[in-house]
Amino acid sequence: MEGRGEFAEVKESALLPMLTVDMENKENGSLDVKNSVENGRPPDPADWAVIDVVNYFRTAGFEEQANAFQEQEIDGKSLLLMTRNDVLTGLSLKLGPALKIYEYHVKPLQTQHLKNNSL
Repeated sequence: MEGRGEFAEVKESALLPMLTVDMENKENGSLDVKNSVENGRPPDPADWAVIDVVNYFRTAGFEEQANAFQEQEIDGKSLLLMTRNDVLTGLSLKLGPALKIYEYHVKPLQTQHLKNNSL
C-alpha cells in the first residue's frame, strides 16, 4: 500500500533527479505535483487547459484514461472540483485506474492547490 504515504512521497520526490521521479511514476502510479512545471504545464492546476490535464495523466501512465478527460472537457478548474464519485462514475473508467487516478492524482492536486492558495 504505497499510496498511504503520498504526501511524504511528494516532498521527498521533489529532491530527486527527474529520471528517478519518472521511474517511480511507473511503479506506483503517483506523480510528483511539483514536476508539473518541468513538464510544460502551469504550476497551478487551476490554470491548466484541457490539454494540460490530458497530458498530465498521459505522463502519469494513464494514456487510455487521459482521453476521458478530453472527451469530458475537464480543464484544471474542473479537475480541482471533481469528487471521488465524479472520477469513479462520471468518466466511464475502469474501477482500478479510476481509484488510482483519484487517490494518487486528483486528491493530492486538490490538497496541494488548497495549501498553495491558503498562504
